[in-house]
Amino acid sequence: MELTVTEQAPTRALLVEVDTGEYDAEASLAELFELTESAGAIPVASISQKLQHVDSATCVGSGKLDEIKDYCKAEEIDLIIFDLELSPVQIRNIEAATDVRVIDRTMLILDIFALRAKSREGKLQVELAQLKYMMPRLTGKGVEMSRLGGGIGTRGPGETKLETDRRHIKRRMETLKSQLKDVEEHRRQLRVRRDKDGVITVAIVGYTNAGKSTLMNTLTDAGVLSEDKLFATLDPTSRALKLPNGVSVMLIDTVGLVRRLPHHLVEAFKSTLEEAAQADIILNVCDASAEESRLHLEVTRDLLAPLSSLDKPIIPVLNKCDLISDNMAGISGAVHISAKYGAGIKDLLHAIEENLPKKLMRVKLLLPFDKVGVSAKLRETAVIHTEDYTAEGVSMEVTVDEIQYARIRAYIVD
Repeated sequence: MELTVTEQAPTRALLVEVDTGEYDAEASLAELFELTESAGAIPVASISQKLQHVDSATCVGSGKLDEIKDYCKAEEIDLIIFDLELSPVQIRNIEAATDVRVIDRTMLILDIFALRAKSREGKLQVELAQLKYMMPRLTGKGVEMSRLGGGIGTRGPGETKLETDRRHIKRRMETLKSQLKDVEEHRRQLRVRRDKDGVITVAIVGYTNAGKSTLMNTLTDAGVLSEDKLFATLDPTSRALKLPNGVSVMLIDTVGLVRRLPHHLVEAFKSTLEEAAQADIILNVCDASAEESRLHLEVTRDLLAPLSSLDKPIIPVLNKCDLISDNMAGISGAVHISAKYGAGIKDLLHAIEENLPKKLMRVKLLLPFDKVGVSAKLRETAVIHTEDYTAEGVSMEVTVDEIQYARIRAYIVD
């Protein structure tokens, strides 16, 4: 007898936008469509309502709630997603009125992060963010919380870690914080070691789905997951990049940002964001073909501002320029590229070189034959203009930075 495996039908979602004038509701709703698709659901339709203030009981007005209920029944909707943060009371009342599961924007983003996290640090950060968000929502939920771990908006720790007993959850949160401290300390030690070794770091930051991972792959062949999805890359990736002038830098690809990023995630991913914010050079990548590309650049700067001084070089990188005719003139210091096709990459590398924090010097050396380790290191980290073997040793002409210069000063002949 043959066994047939039946695939679960995709979740059909209705998106609800409540426009109170606090933000661009139309743009936020468009982003919610993308977020929903990234979570694996089908955004069937959207319903919007303009209100001065959200209803404390049901978020929307009673008439609009009836409209939502009727639509869900007629179109067999499985999930309602609100484009704002709901209170436990609002979720409970809306679910009772519509008989459909309800999540909010924060829960959706947390769900996508749980889906994308692969590294130990990423999983710890996501679980801590989920627990912090769910903690005040445990009151009165009882065993209902056991449903977590299944569908969209409920991925992550699962019922074994989400005990309804608050003491157990608090204990789990303390364990996660302790484990994250160990990870953060390891990251700090790596950063100290890089500073000591004179390693220059270049962070790729920007709005989610701007093409950061594609740029990382183009520059370094890093093999980072590159998909047309929001938050396709969650875990930071570091790769060495040798610039045309011979200087080696550490290129760091980071998690994508998004407007109204839940503060639970900002706090949980603080160490990851700090890794980017404390880099020597920041590449602020945006999708130039997006209607709000300028706003995306500002969102990234605003999120990084509390973590770093903005006096360090921040290079606006306008990606996907092959998709537009307008080159977005007027953005100071911007570099126009297409990471997918390699256009503008030379200009980007030149911009990085122009913003390097170290002075470069061209010198001639004579290295004794017993100093082959020095010449090998120079081949990795410096520009070698000439290299000849003489009776006295290895004659080299190289371009080095100040730290390398100090190490080879004794062998300089000119």
